[in-house]
Parts: sequence; structure tokens; C-alpha cells
Amino acid sequence: MRLRQVLLEEHLGGSDRIGPFREHVFPDLARDVAALLGSDATFDGRPVRASDVAVLAHKGSDLVRAQDALRDLGIHAVSAGGMSVLQTRAAHEWLTLLEAMVAPHRSVLTRAAALTDLLGHDPVAVDEGGEELDDLLAQTCRDLAAVHARQGIAAVLERLVAEGLTARVLARPGGERTLTDVEHVAELLHEAGREGQLGLVALLEWLRAQMAEDAPTSTNARTRRLDSDAAAVQLLTVHGSKGLQFPVVYLPALVDRNVPDTPSIPLCHEDPPERTRWIDVGGASGPQWKDSVARHKAEEAGESLRLLYVALTRAQSQVVTWWSPSGRNTSPSPLHRILFGRGPGEGPVPDTVPVPAEDFATARLQEWAALGAFALERADHAEHVPAVATDQPPPPRLATWTRRIDTDWRRTSYTALSTPRDAQGHELTGGVGSEPELSPREDEPDTVDPVVEQTPSLPGLEVVLPGQDVASPMADLPVGATFGSLVHGVLEHADPQAPDLRAELLEHVREQLVQWPVELDPEELADALVDVCDTPLGPLAQGVTLRQIGRADRLCELDFELPLGGGDLRRDPVGDVAEGPTRGARPGSATGARLGDLVPLLRAHLPAGDPVRGWADVLDSSSELAEQPLRGYLTGSVDVVLRTGGRYLVVDYKTNWLGRPEEPLTAADYRPEKLAEAMGHSSYPLQALLYAVVAHRFLRWRLPGYRPERHLGGVLYLYVRGMCGPDTPAVDGHPCGVFSWRPPVALVTGVSDLLDGRTTEGAA
Repeated sequence: MRLRQVLLEEHLGGSDRIGPFREHVFPDLARDVAALLGSDATFDGRPVRASDVAVLAHKGSDLVRAQDALRDLGIHAVSAGGMSVLQTRAAHEWLTLLEAMVAPHRSVLTRAAALTDLLGHDPVAVDEGGEELDDLLAQTCRDLAAVHARQGIAAVLERLVAEGLTARVLARPGGERTLTDVEHVAELLHEAGREGQLGLVALLEWLRAQMAEDAPTSTNARTRRLDSDAAAVQLLTVHGSKGLQFPVVYLPALVDRNVPDTPSIPLCHEDPPERTRWIDVGGASGPQWKDSVARHKAEEAGESLRLLYVALTRAQSQVVTWWSPSGRNTSPSPLHRILFGRGPGEGPVPDTVPVPAEDFATARLQEWAALGAFALERADHAEHVPAVATDQPPPPRLATWTRRIDTDWRRTSYTALSTPRDAQGHELTGGVGSEPELSPREDEPDTVDPVVEQTPSLPGLEVVLPGQDVASPMADLPVGATFGSLVHGVLEHADPQAPDLRAELLEHVREQLVQWPVELDPEELADALVDVCDTPLGPLAQGVTLRQIGRADRLCELDFELPLGGGDLRRDPVGDVAEGPTRGARPGSATGARLGDLVPLLRAHLPAGDPVRGWADVLDSSSELAEQPLRGYLTGSVDVVLRTGGRYLVVDYKTNWLGRPEEPLTAADYRPEKLAEAMGHSSYPLQALLYAVVAHRFLRWRLPGYRPERHLGGVLYLYVRGMCGPDTPAVDGHPCGVFSWRPPVALVTGVSDLLDGRTTEGAA
């Protein structure tokens, strides 16, 4: 054992406060470790390596100080033993950056952020930068704050990486560890911000609170182990080191113990034999308060001695510690108490011992050293630090790629399925692969629908179409994807059975306009949506309206993610197992299903003239579309599922403009045959079919006694511009603006089997 004595005048400048001790001891520790690693010292017949050295402390902040001091000398040191990543240097740097982002006008904060690895400015350049640099740093922090406001902390990290964070960090000792911790802390900040809907100031306070804890609050906060960590100095809390051993152990803070005069809530135990654990919440006026405080302090003092024993017995060959005359924190520290609280062979260790004069302290330490307790040394900083040959992993080699990337397996939506791809999997005509909730709806056109009505024109004959004299309530409202998302949001959140439906709709229109800004009169849209809610939905819904179907009978935004061809259970078409969590396809599954396999199902189960059957011809005419693979996962969201008369209807809202641009929009533009024609000019038939399968799968899982022929009511496409209220014209019982389609059960179950990777018809 080596005990390094810190002298009051020579090392601390005459100050007995704990701050100067911390400023002195950690550089001293780093230089001593460097001297050890640069020497010819051996352990177990081999040279001492960095991984043979452990630094133990009670507080994570002390381990961060040790890591910084070691890093300054080029020595890689990593947190181990389940320490929280929120106690690492990376967490402190994120805290520094967030403080600057919150107050970019304060140059002291922005300059501190500039010196972190996250921004990576040179200290000399920061010192000499002047006001010009302050302006630049302030703008940088404002820009990062704006990125956070729009996209969160993950986008801030992405911005920093784009500006050179990765290369800058990896070029330094322990860079892999530092970069991992930086990304880990960013992940925790992102999760906290998303779950708690935290703004920048709230996120900063969350990080401060988490860092104030000495232990991880969850397993997610424990540092992630890297292969390169095994070749570094190990940093552990004393608690985390229990049961472990290391050749060399450094204990820099055994004389740094802060004990409050009075605990806020004393915690202690009753006398033996019961030893019941209890807390005193009675306060200073309570009858047992003084006794509770005394017991609490005595038990804490005893626990500190037990932890001292743990710390001193982790070393196999050498332990190094420090003693300092740092007044308030030294007096209750366990090392000081056993050194100065009793002589050799004397009785119990006192709970606290005053710090003696330096001459007496030196004589007492020499007395212990003479008995062989330890080797006494002055804590003088070494002037010459030898070059450290740290353990480095072998140079990285580029691995040989022997597998084939499975481009057929993907997470897709109906829109992406209806977009042809080339042989390399690239989309031929644009499109996206999913329908994110916070993006404008991809199935709503930004322009007028290209369907042109073909009306016979005969001399002297005026053709009157049903609904031609009924104006659309949305004739003067905008078109486009953002407007479509606005309407969807209002219909999703509004209560259709509110006592004042118009007021309810108007409130939600104003709320949704914040997210989907469109130039319109909110009251005009609210009036139009009242008409939508009062339009009969046709025979599949027994003529009821949206107003008549309350929240208890509707499921809004049914998100789904269905496995295609078995999902993760898939096999490469050439026989090799594909990349990913693959374990091979289950027996009897067909792994080569394509979108074109819908053609025989559509033609077998749908009669001629059915608007959905026409999609078989679309697939036949496009080999690229027909070859779309059905492997991976199908994802999306059904606008609403309605329950009426014991049946369940899949409903999708559409805001498409189907009239002529130069003519007034009327209900006639949305009569049934016009809607069927519009369906045939889009990918909506595929959407209707897939959403019917989604409803079938959902009801099969959730509805006891489910029978599709009884419970599966069909699909409604509500073209809201053609829904004109109670007086909406109807053709053969089908109201304008409402497209109705009830697929045969055999078609639904057949498509469900196809998506599941089975080709045999039968029960789904």
C-alpha cells in the first residue's frame, strides 16, 4: 500500500477547502498511472498493462475527473461495473451544450460548449477569438436549438456528426468509448424528450436531475461495453467493485466525505435483536428526533468503514491512496478516522476526528509507515511523465462480404406496393414506403383529379345528372395533401355526438390548423364537415350517418403492421438464408409471392364491372408492378373502423376534387358511377382490398365468435366534397360521395393467405 500525503502549503496553497485537493489529486493520480505504465513493473510475469489498473471512488463525478486527467496524458480509461452513462464525461458535455443552446447570448456558456468534444473548438482559438467568435458560437447554439425544436435531440446529434464529430472524437485516446457514450446519452435524451414531450429547458432540467443521481436509474442508462474497453484503465464506484479484483487499485477520494450536519429524514435501525429498519419523518420537533439523527450518523459512519474495507481489499498487488488536511470533508472520512482516531492496538474507530496540525499529521503518518502499514510518499506531481504504451486493439481490417442483401424484404405500405420498382429495387415513378403520421397524407392529390366525365352530347338534348343542382359544401375550400390531413385530423378527434357538433368541429379545426396550416375560413370548413357528418352512408351502413355512430362504436386510426410471407420467417429465393433474424420459412409456406398473384384471386371472386376487379387489368399491363414482392411487413393506418348493426365497416376519408376545374363543384361530380371511375384511375382498389384484410385480421384476433360473412361489413370511401348533408342525392340507394364495396369473404381470406405466404385457399 502506498499513501501519498498532500501538504497544506506546498500542494494546496494553504487552503483547507476540498476544491484545491480535487484539483491536485487527480492530475497526481494520472501522472502516477503514467509512470507505472511506462516503467518495467510486472504482474504475474508480464508487463503491467492499462487494463490491470482500476480507479475506485464513491461518486461518479470523481470518476469523471479521473478519466479527464488520464485522457489528458493519452491514457484510455472507461467506466465499468454498471456505472451510469449519465455520470460520464459525455453526459457533462451534453449538459454544457444544452446550457449554451438554452442561453446562446451568454458567451461564458457558448465558450464552454465550444471546448467540448461535441463542438470541438481549439482552446487557444477560443481564447483568442474575441467578439467575432462569440457571435459565431451564439449563432451555432441558436441553430442547434432550432434543430431541436423541429426534430429533437437525435437531429442535433446528426447535425454534429455531419460537422465532423465522429472523425474528431475517434482521433483521440479512447475515442470509440467517448463516441459510444455521446450517442448513448443522446439516445436517452431523445427518449426522455419524446416520452415527456419536453422542450429544451425541460430537457436540460431532466438531464441535471438524472446526473445528480449516483446510480443508474434504469438498465438503459448503464454504460455499454465495447471490446476496446478491456484494454483500458477501469473506472468503478466502490459499490460496483464488490466481488471484483484488480492488480493495481487507485483510491483518490478516501478522505473526501461530505456529511451534512443534520439529515433531512434520518434512516436507521432499532436496537438488536429486532434491528427493524425505520425512518423518522417527525421533524426537529419530534420526540425521538435527536436520537434518530444520532443513530443515522452512527450507522452512516459504520457503513463508510465497511466500504473502506471493500475499497482497500480490491487490489491484488498494489493499492494507492491519498491523505489531505481538507478540514470539513477529511474529518468524517473513514481513512482519516482509522489513521488519526486511535493508535495501534486501540479500540473502536470514532465517527469523526479533527484534522491535526501538519507537523503532527506527518509524524503520525510516519509512525504508521514505520509499523509497515504503508509506504508514505509526498504527493508531488512528477515533472517528467514517460510515454505510455497503452494497450491498443489490432488495426481494423475490412471484412469480406460473403452474403447477399435481400432487397425483396422490406417494410412497405400500399402506396409503395402500387409504385413499380426496377430490378435493383428503386422506385420507377417516385412514391414513399410508409405513411408517417406527421407528414401530409400521401394518397391525397395536390391538384384536381384527372378524371374527365364523358357525358353524351346530342343536339337539342340537355342531360340532367343526379345532384347537378346540389352544390358541394367544400366547393370553395382548398385542395392538396395538407388540406386532406387537416380534414382527417378533425374527423379523427371530434366527437360526432357532441351536443353542439358545429362548435365541436370548429374547435378541432382551429387545433388542427396549427399542425396543418391552410389558408381557409375555419367556420366554412366546420359548416362543410357538419354536412359530411349528416350525410347518409348508404346501404352497407343501413343508411345511418357519421353523427349517429358514437365513439364507442368507432376505432380511429387503426395502425397495423402485418407480416408478409411470414415476416421475419423467410428464406432467400436461391436457397441461402437471407440477412436478418431469419430462421427459415415455416413448413408449407410459399416464399415467392408477388403482387401479381392477386390477379387470379380478383378475377375468380369479383364479377365483371366491379371497380376493384379492374385492378387485375392494371397488374396485367405492368410487369414491374406485378413483380412487386410480398415479403417483409405491410404497414399503414386505417382512418376509422365503424360498428353499426353488428357489422364492421372500414372507412377511408378522401378530399379529392373530381369536378371540372372551370365549373362549380356539385354532388353530381361524386355520384356512384363517377366514384367507381375515380377508383379505377388510382391505386385505391388495392388499398380497399388490403384494408379489408386488415379488418378481417383484427376482428379475427379480437372478436369472440367472429364470422367474416356476418361481421365483415365492407369498405366505404367517403369523398367528403360530395357529401352534402341530409339532402345528398342518391342513385339506386347509394348516396353521392360515398363509395361502397363489400368484398366476397373468399376473396378476403384468399388475399389474407397470400399475404401470409400461403397459396392454398381456405381458412385464413
